[in-house]
Amino acid sequence: MIEAPNLPLWAAIMVGTLAIAGAAMTLLGSIGLLRFKTFYDRLHPPTLGSSSGTLLIVAASVLCFSVLRSRLSVHEILIALFVTLTTPVTFMLLARAALYRDRVEGNEDVPRLEAQEALPGQSHDDSSA
Repeated sequence: MIEAPNLPLWAAIMVGTLAIAGAAMTLLGSIGLLRFKTFYDRLHPPTLGSSSGTLLIVAASVLCFSVLRSRLSVHEILIALFVTLTTPVTFMLLARAALYRDRVEGNEDVPRLEAQEALPGQSHDDSSA
């Protein structure tokens, strides 16, 4: 069994605070996923929750291992970089695929393009008919 690291009190408090804040951000993203009704509304909260939650937990890990090793521990930054870059890109591709599918199927609740909102032959400024 692995023993708990022997961190100074100030470091343990900061690591615990960062880790709990990261878990709370991830939980808020999950609650947002459950709270919103449409697929397109549900895309945003998990992206923010996972990215910001991961960054806070990585900050806790960097602090913990930097204090334990008495040198800056930066390999966790690669984890943060990969998660921060890949999560929004993945959700953007997922949204585009769903948008394409819904438009091809002719679903009613698809977000509209600004160019599609005006009737053919009408400009956006023309409000009188």
